[in-house]
Amino acid sequence: MILGLAVIVAMLAVRFTQTPAPMALPREITLPEGARVLAFTRGDDWYAVVTDDNEILIYDAATHDLRQTVTVRPRAR
Repeated sequence: MILGLAVIVAMLAVRFTQTPAPMALPREITLPEGARVLAFTRGDDWYAVVTDDNEILIYDAATHDLRQTVTVRPRAR
């Protein structure tokens, strides 16, 4: 039993010390005229760019086509 427990602990240690391979980032992103990037994030099959125009541009990771645009409303005062 002690040997089995040691094997399980060793397997967990090996598994959790491995770093996942980073996802490939797009070389270029086509933004609307005059937009500047504030932030970038990535999902499984998409990536998103937050612009200084209060928009979130969501692109398809495979085709790099614009999938969706989300406009962020200003905070109510």
